[in-house]
Amino acid sequence: MIDGRVSQMNTTVCKGLLWRYGFRFQLWHHGKLFLTLDSSILASCNTSRREQHHWFLHDYSCSFPPSERSIETSPTVVVVVVRGCFPLEKGKNLDDMLGFFQHFKFGIHFQSMHFWLVLMRDLMSKPKNSTHSAADSSAVSSTGSGEVENAKKKTLSFVSDDFCGAILDTSFPRMLKREKILHETAISLGALELWSDDFEGKGTFSQYRSRLLELIRFVSFYKPLIAATKVSEKIDTIIKGLLLSSAPTQDLAVMESMQLALENVVNAAFDGSNDFTKANAEVQLALCRTFEGLLQQFISLKWTEPALVEVLVHYLDAMGPFLKYFPDAVGSVINKLFELLTSIPLVIKDMSMHNARHARLQTCTSFIRIAKTADKSILPHMKGIADTMGCLQREGRLLQGEHNLLGEAFLVMASSAGIQQQQDVLRWLLEPLSIQWTQSEWQDKYLSGPHGLVQLCSDAPVMWSIFHTLTFFERALKRSGLKKANWNSENSSTPNSTPLNPMASHISWMVTPLLKLLRCIHSLWSPSVSQALPGEVRAAMVMGDVERFSLLGEGNSKLPKGVTDGSKVDMNKEGYAEPNESDIRNWFKGIRDSGYNVLGLSTTVGDSFFKYLDVHSVAVALMENIQSMEFRHIRQLVHSTLIPLVKNCPLDMWEIWLEKLLHPLFVHAQQALSCSWSSLLQDGRAKVPDVHDILSGSDLKVEVMEETILRDLTREMCSLLSVIASPPLNTGIPSLEQSGHVSRLDMSSLKNLDTVASCSMVGFLLKHEGLALPTLRMCLEAFTWTDGEAVTKISSYCSALVVLAIVTNHAELIEYVSRDLFTSIIKGLALESNAIISADLVGICREIFVYLCDRHPAPRQVLMSLPNITTHDLVAFEESLTKTFSPKEQKQLTRSLFQLATGNKLKALAAQKTVNIITNVSTRPRPANAPESKVDDGDVVGLAAIM
Repeated sequence: MIDGRVSQMNTTVCKGLLWRYGFRFQLWHHGKLFLTLDSSILASCNTSRREQHHWFLHDYSCSFPPSERSIETSPTVVVVVVRGCFPLEKGKNLDDMLGFFQHFKFGIHFQSMHFWLVLMRDLMSKPKNSTHSAADSSAVSSTGSGEVENAKKKTLSFVSDDFCGAILDTSFPRMLKREKILHETAISLGALELWSDDFEGKGTFSQYRSRLLELIRFVSFYKPLIAATKVSEKIDTIIKGLLLSSAPTQDLAVMESMQLALENVVNAAFDGSNDFTKANAEVQLALCRTFEGLLQQFISLKWTEPALVEVLVHYLDAMGPFLKYFPDAVGSVINKLFELLTSIPLVIKDMSMHNARHARLQTCTSFIRIAKTADKSILPHMKGIADTMGCLQREGRLLQGEHNLLGEAFLVMASSAGIQQQQDVLRWLLEPLSIQWTQSEWQDKYLSGPHGLVQLCSDAPVMWSIFHTLTFFERALKRSGLKKANWNSENSSTPNSTPLNPMASHISWMVTPLLKLLRCIHSLWSPSVSQALPGEVRAAMVMGDVERFSLLGEGNSKLPKGVTDGSKVDMNKEGYAEPNESDIRNWFKGIRDSGYNVLGLSTTVGDSFFKYLDVHSVAVALMENIQSMEFRHIRQLVHSTLIPLVKNCPLDMWEIWLEKLLHPLFVHAQQALSCSWSSLLQDGRAKVPDVHDILSGSDLKVEVMEETILRDLTREMCSLLSVIASPPLNTGIPSLEQSGHVSRLDMSSLKNLDTVASCSMVGFLLKHEGLALPTLRMCLEAFTWTDGEAVTKISSYCSALVVLAIVTNHAELIEYVSRDLFTSIIKGLALESNAIISADLVGICREIFVYLCDRHPAPRQVLMSLPNITTHDLVAFEESLTKTFSPKEQKQLTRSLFQLATGNKLKALAAQKTVNIITNVSTRPRPANAPESKVDDGDVVGLAAIM
């Protein structure tokens, strides 16, 4: 066993093996790794500890039949897989492992933490119910399950209160990072070795801390009262230390780390699934008393420093699950939050007060988090919150962005109160906004054209007021979804009726000014307009640094703290200073983000969007300047607005809405993508409009950004086509298997395309030539674009086209599928990037040939154009197809024919692995060396030219 061989033995004794031979020891239980120890870790232990460790290994040695050899060895590793439960009659083993966990050396503690984590996870897991076909196997399973549960109970009997308390006492200080604490704090911890970035092979600190928190949660679930007492005592000690400190804000690391511990303890004690806590009234009462005392201590603190306020707010957040079961404390928590909010300065005039602004935001956000966790306990306090909000607004002590956050908290509260309460809250929140939003004065002044928008960019208060109003519309739409639990009889006239969304009556007045705003923003990118813009506005239209870093896969560490460049919108911006380039870029991005989302979310609110809005206004706002839009903006428009619109457009309104919106998009996107991909594959540069004005950066970085932007738009357009081909929007397309596995359909059963188009969006597109032609071209070109993800998305649209060609008598569609699409798919199989979707592509080819070869000569002609095929090969292929009706076997036959006919040069079939579909520009071969796009000589025709 020492030299790496496994001997035929029934028993393995591990005593002394680790220390004597320097092996690494791994202990497994039920397929989970419990412990990994090696001699380098034990080197720092004293002799007595080593002897205990030897005894531990000996005590955990196991026996197996020779046929189930579960010991794997190598010259450096010994793995012992433990089947069954540990023999813990004495409990001395756990004493040893607790000693390792408490050890001041981080390495020893770190290794033993995995043991405790897996052990507690296993002991706290609930038995799974399994179904067996035979009664005897069920009995065996039941017996085995009972034995496991009895063993767990026996093991838990050794995990005493003292054990749990020791684990928690050890875990709390170890949640600190050495680099984050003051020298004085490190001295107070004595010889305890904390996590450091210098450690190797331990992962990241966040990974370690998450495991430690998981262990705290399991211990708290098992012994909630012990955990509550320990965490309360620890926090009390920390707070007292901060109150005595002359500079408490300089040493907040300890306080911040304990907030996470408190959150996990409270969640474990009050998550609703802790049977022990629910069954034991005495424990429940003691828990409530402990946390009530801790909560009162938080409320009594008179902290006003922004950093201290932010930490205290997070502690109040952590108490949310407790408030659900102790509603009497909700009022005092709400009052404390308002007290903290008003204690921080309102007007921020310089960057040195950035922390104060952030603390105010965190305080407002706390209302949302508590509303979620406290659930219905907060409902009786809604009126009081509303009155306080109104008072603060009248006094000018509440910023609009902060009001939005508090309003969102109201929507969370109302969602648990019922639909009527939601409607009342929305009416109360939105009516003041509607008065301002629908006024004609600001729309006439700022939204009458591009020049008005330029003027708006110099009026900071109005500019940011518009932004905050729009973001609140977005929050309201996201929070106004209906819960089935709230669908009661008084809200629905019939059992199957769907209640009216609370936002339905607000859609029309919200969206109409938004469309004017978006139209003005889109117009700025029009060449005739952009040339006449002020330099600052024109500069703000260029991609910012953070967005560039994101496209390059880099971080934004190059920007100073607190500074944004338009890629991240400052949600608390109120406009006290003259807007600069960064502010304007910020605002443009924020309006696009929220504006597109508002439109997309509005389409989900029943049919209000489609019935009460003018389609012409929507089409002009979104599509008038589509040819001037940058690729990333088109991608965002498609993702956030057009895909939801397509999904939710009522069947009887397809004719009104889809052609006006999709036709200009499809025409421009197909032409733009075709041009950019051709440039990328031939010249090595995508040449997208997004980077034309970027002067800084190397050519290589610009190439990477261009390609990333191109691929993002390509995939989004393919996603849109995939949605159009989705089953819910194509109920009129039958499944080929509905008629059985036959290769020839009855010609009399073929349908007219008009019949199918009435309940198929793909059929609807094919009926309208302006919609169909660009999408059909895009399908053919996508297979040559070296982007497997895009092909994966568009393949469902291609599959729908094939089925429609099979079940209808549309001659042009049959010609397109039989010749053009069949050819393009085979070309696509020549690219290794399509290996990920090769099986589906072969399946589509199989359907084309099997169902259409007798109705059109093209499928046979396409196959005969392959370089290595003979007439005999094709005849043999067809004969093989007639011998099986299994689609799987027919696909395999098709695949084999492709490999034979191309000399095994279809790379997607040969790869058989998931490839990296993002091409690295620096290593991408230039087109001169790309065999798939090169014609060898003039003698080959058809598909032979690409092989």
